[in-house]
Amino acid sequence: MFAYIIRRLWQMLPTMLGVVLLLFVLFNWVGGDPAYLLAGKMADADSIANIRRQLGVDQPYYVQLWIFIRQVATFDFGLSWATGEPVSELVVTRLGPSLAVLAPLTVLETGIGIALALMVAFVRGSLTERAVMLACTMGMSISILVYIIVFQYWLAYRLGWFPVQGWGGWRYAVLPILIGLAVSLAPTLRLFRSFVLDEVGQDYVRTARAKGLSERRVMWVHVLRNAAIPILTHVMSNLPALLIGAFLLERFFGIPGIGREVILAVERSDFPVIKAVTVYVAVATMVFNLLTDLLYQAVDPRVKLA
Repeated sequence: MFAYIIRRLWQMLPTMLGVVLLLFVLFNWVGGDPAYLLAGKMADADSIANIRRQLGVDQPYYVQLWIFIRQVATFDFGLSWATGEPVSELVVTRLGPSLAVLAPLTVLETGIGIALALMVAFVRGSLTERAVMLACTMGMSISILVYIIVFQYWLAYRLGWFPVQGWGGWRYAVLPILIGLAVSLAPTLRLFRSFVLDEVGQDYVRTARAKGLSERRVMWVHVLRNAAIPILTHVMSNLPALLIGAFLLERFFGIPGIGREVILAVERSDFPVIKAVTVYVAVATMVFNLLTDLLYQAVDPRVKLA
């Protein structure tokens, strides 16, 4: 396993280099001159030249590329063009509120989704299953904006259970978590149900039933263990998204998270922040892919790492 991990880490280097080159091309040749964006429409040529010199974009492309590679290697992306804060500190301070919402949301969504999927599969073909699937379809058809408005009105304004906006403790995170859970649970349940039903018709399930095992044990032990791999793939592939936050929730609730900061960076053309978040997400994606492969073997020892 150690040799496999070393080989996978080594394979990340060319992938990361490709990400760096793509970002460099997009921000330097497609994204336009940032000096014009920061100087404004009424700026003169001297002001634009001064800004270009301060940003370092007046240097040859190979020098700019080397600076960018060095930033990626050290995770030091300089200062934000909009606020003047160090980008690394800005990302760290904004990441905490985002994780405080999205980490418990991911745990709850996964746990409740698995439990409900097994329960629905247990009563498959019944009226209860059809009713649950109909409710999921209705829930998926409603915009997240409707959930936000309804939950804010009833749970915050009318009942006063939660604060509407701001950040200052766990009470501020509960309502966004509930909204995120209400939005994500329906598609998660439908997906996990399909994973479980794919296993229900397999030969090993019929063999387990023939041995006299109860349906509950068959579903919660045998079926769940084999359905765990696609479920694990789905959950782990979504984990890098935790680093970019929940844009709408953070914007509507005034949460100072990374998602809200990314939106502000796009609006301000704050390229260092955008590039830093993109690089962090790329690294997290590769790391989580490696962890997923390692967890496959922990879940199912029959999986061989090659």
